[in-house]
Amino acid sequence: MVSVVEALVPGGTATPGPPLGPALGPLGVNVKAIIDKINEQTKAFSGMQVPVKVIVDDKKQFTVQVGTPPTSALIKKELGIETGSGTPNTNTVGNLTVKQAVKIARMKKNDTLAKSLKNAVKEVVGSCVPLGVNVEGLKPKEAIAAINSGKFDSDLSEPL
Repeated sequence: MVSVVEALVPGGTATPGPPLGPALGPLGVNVKAIIDKINEQTKAFSGMQVPVKVIVDDKKQFTVQVGTPPTSALIKKELGIETGSGTPNTNTVGNLTVKQAVKIARMKKNDTLAKSLKNAVKEVVGSCVPLGVNVEGLKPKEAIAAINSGKFDSDLSEPL
């Protein structure tokens, strides 16, 4: 029988405490080895919550699958802000450049359904709306319209 444990853990600093320890302990696996593997694979996402999936087979062998943090967490890290705006329609907390949006879109390329860099960037820009983050000085919806009109095509012409 295969057991699957899914959790959000802090990048690079997961511990045997909750949520992983109590879920992995009853499976009879080496929890320390699993935690070490998770920390090794998530150290690039230090300071962010990272989704992980631990798959344990009936022979007590395990594999760790690491997802990417939510787009909102990547935007906040890129801008160096702790939280989004409490009132995103009236207050903005940052300004994302198209180059930063491209960087985030590339980080999320395994999790997106977008087939082009342009569409992946529009997904990232859409995630700026509830955070109260502008893009190139424009409200996110205006930035998407500018992307659609071709204003940023020079930055978005490469493959995803």
